[in-house]
Amino acid sequence: MAVTIESNSKEITIKLPVDSSLEDIQQILKYFTYIDLVGKSKAKQEQIDELAREVNKGWWEQNKDRFKGKPGFEDIV
Repeated sequence: MAVTIESNSKEITIKLPVDSSLEDIQQILKYFTYIDLVGKSKAKQEQIDELAREVNKGWWEQNKDRFKGKPGFEDIV
């Protein structure tokens, strides 16, 4: 994929080929949003780690039944 980046005093332009995957473009835009939000965050790494643990625990509690009987999950479900 040939990507062209141009800039001037007012803006940055990123040009992608017409056949670029819309899914890929959406992922890139989400990443830009993520970078913007993280740059404004005042959270400490310890707070982020704790939030990640809480989210992962909640996800596992809601989804662990999906893994019952699956190879590799015999001892943890």
